[in-house]
Amino acid sequence: MIKKYFLLDELGTTVKREILAGGTTFVTMAYIIIVNPKILEAAGMPFGASMAATILSAFFGTLIMGVYAKRPFAIAPYMGENAFVAYTVVNVLHYSWQTALGAIFIGGVLFTLLTLLNIRSWLANAIPESLKIAFAAGIGLFLTFIGLNETGIVKLGVTGAPVHVGNFHEPSVLLGIFAFLFIGVLMIKKIHGSILIGILFTTLLGFLFGVTKFPSEWVSMPPDIRPVFLQLDILGALSWGFFSVVLVVFVMDFVDTMGTLLGLGYKAKMLDEKGNLPDIEKPMLADALATVFGALCGTTTSGAYIESAAGIEAGGKSGLTAVVTAILFLCALFFAPLFAAIPPYAYGAALIIVGLLMISPVSHLKFDDLAETIPIFITMTLMSFTFNLGIGMTAGFVVYPLTMMVAGRIKTVSIGMWVLFCFSVLFYIFYPY
Repeated sequence: MIKKYFLLDELGTTVKREILAGGTTFVTMAYIIIVNPKILEAAGMPFGASMAATILSAFFGTLIMGVYAKRPFAIAPYMGENAFVAYTVVNVLHYSWQTALGAIFIGGVLFTLLTLLNIRSWLANAIPESLKIAFAAGIGLFLTFIGLNETGIVKLGVTGAPVHVGNFHEPSVLLGIFAFLFIGVLMIKKIHGSILIGILFTTLLGFLFGVTKFPSEWVSMPPDIRPVFLQLDILGALSWGFFSVVLVVFVMDFVDTMGTLLGLGYKAKMLDEKGNLPDIEKPMLADALATVFGALCGTTTSGAYIESAAGIEAGGKSGLTAVVTAILFLCALFFAPLFAAIPPYAYGAALIIVGLLMISPVSHLKFDDLAETIPIFITMTLMSFTFNLGIGMTAGFVVYPLTMMVAGRIKTVSIGMWVLFCFSVLFYIFYPY
């Protein structure tokens, strides 16, 4: 029955492979269970309650993605949006986190309405194939940069040299390098589950060599969610002074989700002959509902996660992959100490591997056409070097129509692209730098 519901035979996959892929996706993004509440703690939100909200939001969104949209994409609170709320909206602009959650709720409701009206899918289909390829490659560079930082191979530098090579004398860095090479060897040998095997084996080595401590406890009771549950301030978010924040939250999630879905869809070979993701409104609705649900629970904007690429590379093709990931998130309510014990150098190495695989679509680009290449290059580089997917994508939406205009090909720019152009210009005007 499971095989029939998720169309496993038609997709050329198996239950075992989908379960393995779901586990791979979860392991590569399990860090969000700890990192998201840590970031929101800077906004004054209680850590334990935020952790519970993070897990429930990821479970809810990913389950809908698997059961309804039937895509192997996981959903969780976005990195970037959480930092924007904590460090900019609360600490710089001095709004309350309750008001910020109100803005996220409003954005989620708008996403839901736009999705039901097929406006989001219309805009997604208006994006040219070259930018869709740029999204996939940009996600690859972004994942690579995250992985290099998590493993310690690259670290923050000094003024004039923002990044610096890590200390190769540190055991954790050496284990990160080993994990990358080990996963690479397994993949060359075409061993199924290479990424998950590499993560777990490297974690075990870290335990054995004392680089990472065994968790002091394996099981814990779920944290109390009540301090953040239903604490959003919707009326406060509707004030004119908060308009710029609502706009930025809306545009960041809008382009992040759209770009991530198209990039992952391109890599997973799910796009049709026109370069569109069939039934894209279904995963978009899953993302919109997850954002509404997450705001009610007490966490920031949720959407499709780029780490889903790890599960796709592990063979995930159907919604069963997402269902498995969702179940593991729910289990994390009780096994958070265990999942949190997976060290950054283990999953960081996996992200580098996935980044490598994600940039492969650039081979389909025409680099001799500068009118196409310039917006592609800007999109890819800014997605990674600003450490914000939304910044790179919106930059591409602004530059693409302009280069087409200069090249005398303005008629090739669709109405939907001009709508995205206007949204992106407003984004940069009102962004609270």
